[in-house]
Amino acid sequence: MKNKFIKWFGFALLLATVAGCAESNYPGGEISPYIGIYDVRNLYKGSAVNLNLETLEGSSNLSATVISDHSGGNLPAGMLFVQDARRLGFLRGLAIPVGDIAKDFKPGDSVLINIEGTVLNRVDDILQIQNVTKEKITKVASQRPIYATLTNSAKIAARPYDYESTLVAIVKGGYEYTPEPGQVISGDQTINDGFGTITVKTEASSTLANLPQYTMANYYGIVFTQTQADTVLAYQRLRVPNDLVELKSVYKVPKIIITGWNNDPKGSDSNNEYMQFMATEDIDFAVTPFSVVTTNNANASTPTGFPQKGWATGGIRTYKINLTKGTAKKGTLFYVGGSNGLILSTGSTSIKHANWIAAYNYASNDGQGFGTKNANLLANSGNAYGIAVFQGTDVTEKSIPEDVIFVATGGSLVGNGFGYRIANTDFYDIINPITLKEQPFYRSGTNTNNITYNTPSDAGFFNYMGGEYNIKLKRWTKARVKNAYQLQKESTLEEIENPEFTTKLVQ
Repeated sequence: MKNKFIKWFGFALLLATVAGCAESNYPGGEISPYIGIYDVRNLYKGSAVNLNLETLEGSSNLSATVISDHSGGNLPAGMLFVQDARRLGFLRGLAIPVGDIAKDFKPGDSVLINIEGTVLNRVDDILQIQNVTKEKITKVASQRPIYATLTNSAKIAARPYDYESTLVAIVKGGYEYTPEPGQVISGDQTINDGFGTITVKTEASSTLANLPQYTMANYYGIVFTQTQADTVLAYQRLRVPNDLVELKSVYKVPKIIITGWNNDPKGSDSNNEYMQFMATEDIDFAVTPFSVVTTNNANASTPTGFPQKGWATGGIRTYKINLTKGTAKKGTLFYVGGSNGLILSTGSTSIKHANWIAAYNYASNDGQGFGTKNANLLANSGNAYGIAVFQGTDVTEKSIPEDVIFVATGGSLVGNGFGYRIANTDFYDIINPITLKEQPFYRSGTNTNNITYNTPSDAGFFNYMGGEYNIKLKRWTKARVKNAYQLQKESTLEEIENPEFTTKLVQ
């Protein structure tokens, strides 16, 4: 799988394929004989373009890396696919119909292609360079690293031509149903990666046709486009069986998910901050207790350094509130936070009639188990703060939360084997979905997703987290996105429980 991993150093190797090339063809410099695929693609405006020294502004060659592999029988026959990032680091790809010799090229082959005298045209929904003969292609190296773009279905759908004919990695893709034993990927399959959907096409005659449908997997393949009713749609084709990688990390249904919070009410924060949650099953907290832990990582927060006890570090770094009474019905919202029970600090609407599972005076009392009393649980700017919910009230360094969210990135968050443990969510993965190595903490591996601070501060924003969680599939089918809703002193509970903005639970 090494060629599937994202190679940040791949650009340097790709651009250094041909020694002695001129730096660029910018005005005032010597014209380079090599032009980037990005520039070639931009020449196409809806009709065929003759490629010559004039249209190519003095250049005549592509220096690119092969990404196609015809051994699996799942790519258009006779079509060579290459990509480069020669122009400003923009990775772009092109298709080149060359007939039977296409199968002689392997992924990672570095090639020089003379495109003078050829034609750029879109044929059968594929932008391609036609009239490239065998003599126009020179292979200069083999087994060069391949840059696979780690992206998602929403980004591809938004700019399909940017991804066309490039190798992309779609991670954590799953079906919108639970696959049964014996179901295979042959045909057109719709994959959901938590950001949207994309079709994966597999020919019945290919070596991939009988691969199983996995509950969750990574899909490495080349992006194609097709036009339907003036709409450009993207889809993906895997090349060989190894392009489908099953993910075996355990994804359980969290009993509680984070749906919003108010960290910066307008006025005093002391005992006025609160967090909103949703139960994914009926919960009697007296029978099944939980706890909510916050972390504040300002430079002055003590103990300093990496959190040696993780979420249980205590002091001003972490603070725990126990949830041991009350009930929450499946799919309903409830609250944890300061005992004032106001929607936007002093002088604002009371929301004490909401379902408060824990209204706790954190400004006057130490945390329940750990944490020093303070006037500000969740920071308003600067370094990272986080919210985590745990089943049970005994939280230790090894405890894994039901759900977790972080805002910002600064502070001593992870190092020397210490950090804040994450759960498998729409934001984080305990097992790296690319390398399949453990990454148990926030800011380790790919666990870098975070929410940004609202500006300006003290403006009274409520942070809605709108997404879609599918209980049956045990996964997020629409990743949460923050919507910063500005409250007023007279705002009501209904405004922060608006179903248009908050997370939806799918049965």
